[in-house]
Amino acid sequence: MRLEITCSDRLGICQEVLTLLREYEIDLRGIEVDPVGKIFLSFPSLEFSEFQLLMPKIRRIPNVEDVKTVPYLPFEREHFEFNLLLSTLPNAVISVDDKGRIDIANAAASALIQQSKDALRGQFVVEQLQGFPLRWFEKQPKEAVFEPLQFGGKWYKAHILPVWVNDADGEPAFAGCVIHCQTEPLPPTAQRKSEQSPFDRVLTQYSGVKRVLRDASRMAQLDAPLLLEGETGVGKELIARACHEASARASKPLLAVNCGALPDNVAESELFGYGAGIYTHHPQGKKGIFEQAQGGCVLLDSVGDMSQELQAKLLRFLEDGKFRRIGEEQMIAVDVRLICLVRGELLDKVEQGTFREDLYYRLNVLNLHLPPLRERKGDVPLLTDYFVHKFCAKLQRPLVSVSKPCLDYLNNYAWPGNVRQLENTLFRALSMLEGDTLNPEHIQLPEMSPVFDPLAIDLDEESLETAVKRFESSLLRRLYPSYPSTRQLAKKLGLSHTAIANKLREYGIGKQRRTSKRKVNVTPETPE
Repeated sequence: MRLEITCSDRLGICQEVLTLLREYEIDLRGIEVDPVGKIFLSFPSLEFSEFQLLMPKIRRIPNVEDVKTVPYLPFEREHFEFNLLLSTLPNAVISVDDKGRIDIANAAASALIQQSKDALRGQFVVEQLQGFPLRWFEKQPKEAVFEPLQFGGKWYKAHILPVWVNDADGEPAFAGCVIHCQTEPLPPTAQRKSEQSPFDRVLTQYSGVKRVLRDASRMAQLDAPLLLEGETGVGKELIARACHEASARASKPLLAVNCGALPDNVAESELFGYGAGIYTHHPQGKKGIFEQAQGGCVLLDSVGDMSQELQAKLLRFLEDGKFRRIGEEQMIAVDVRLICLVRGELLDKVEQGTFREDLYYRLNVLNLHLPPLRERKGDVPLLTDYFVHKFCAKLQRPLVSVSKPCLDYLNNYAWPGNVRQLENTLFRALSMLEGDTLNPEHIQLPEMSPVFDPLAIDLDEESLETAVKRFESSLLRRLYPSYPSTRQLAKKLGLSHTAIANKLREYGIGKQRRTSKRKVNVTPETPE
């Protein structure tokens, strides 16, 4: 039942109405006060006899002019109007709260993302819309922006409007944003520009990583195999996926296989598939990863751990793009691009004899080396700030500040697990934190082993010349991965190209070291 009470303004009139309802033990479901002089009430239906007694008592309240039943409250009408407008609007509309979670999604947005409206509610918007300007959102902006966003695999021009409301003190408070998407996808030229945005997800201030990202954006447009090397946790897979999304193959699948986690027979069947009748659990046969990724990319993680037998079959496939399924004779041709990830350097495994040298040169057409976090100056504070914002929103808690001693502690740690270790460490600390400030005692990390200091000189054990050479060698080993061209490295250090080449050869760094370790047997075999 809904009532409309017409009255003139008087202090305490609402309280008298509510007191009367309590006397009749009426469960009030809703109340609205209209500034023009009306009070709207919503409560369960009453028996006619009770209703006959209630209405005169309300009319006798001072300043009440009229009371009548109405079919709905003004807010209810506005709510149904809003839902009707959203459901019939062809443009995708998404409302995001101040924590970055999706609050409302209309039918058009649900169709583009291919998830129900109920399933979308509560999810982080950055997990559903690629290209969403997270930093713009965190700054609590006042002005709307236009950004290309990806809904369900296609890019659209979207209008992002900040929402501000007045709090209890009448002060403006940031309440999130509304995303309004155009109905037509962006044209191919605009999409190509938008697809460069995946590299923006790699947060860095270090010039070496920025150089890697510039190279990666150019290599993404090519079809040759791409090899990404670096320590565990540095972000190889993140850049590999960005390369795929920035390429002309972005609309096709990117399928990943961890070569080190699967036994040989399982890895071979996963990559190349098998024919009908080979395995009882799948009697009709199965397409392998290479067939499923037709036109797209295959990501081979831990490719250095691949067995010799699988290496041989992969090498044959790279020769002409053809292979046989297990148990079949006919050749199958596919068009895929290989992106390979390696912990450390793949050439080290070649020198150890565990990886084929001919396969190495087929995979190492385009190469990117990611430096470890301990060498990326300025990246620890940047990543810490990002992860704190991300996890506070995920844990639905107020933003936590990081004390300077804590930031210094994080910045001075060696991070053997790199970015992944930093991310996991901060998530655990924020999950267990009871206050609003992160201090060193809240961070749980293994004790660091003593770090070798190339500047430490003990003249009782070595001469000054030996110590200087040791420092030179350490410096060149650190810089060489980021400056693989000796001319670039010479320019960086202000030396001649010849001087740098001689020092690299002297210390066994780079190609000179690797060439010297290879042994080539040129003696012809003697027949028995």
